[in-house]
Amino acid sequence: MSDLRNSVAAAASGMKSQANRLRHVSENIANVDTPGYRRKMVSFQAALEGGRQTGLVETGRIQLDKSALPSIYDPSHPLADESGHYQGSNVDLVIEIADAREAQRSYEANLKMFDQSRQMSRGLLDLLRR
Repeated sequence: MSDLRNSVAAAASGMKSQANRLRHVSENIANVDTPGYRRKMVSFQAALEGGRQTGLVETGRIQLDKSALPSIYDPSHPLADESGHYQGSNVDLVIEIADAREAQRSYEANLKMFDQSRQMSRGLLDLLRR
């Protein structure tokens, strides 16, 4: 029964981490036109308990993309400098959509694993009742 419980916990931690990733991808997409906005990147790491790996995953620190911000020429923009340029966002919609799809598919895979473990637990309990 412990192995089934561990598989449910692993799937749940994966779903939680991917949901967090989707939240940050959504923030990036929402701020694609915000001047000076830097893309947020989510990393994953093994969860530790008492210095030992638990087999679970969690999101690490959120990092900002250090790539250069594009210089946009628009003299009428309120943030434009004397030359008519301002710094745009370094969010690329194609990358964000690809990240969103990857996170969605990983979430769905973890959900299927969660459901399969739940069904196996239910089957085991049914056998034990007989």
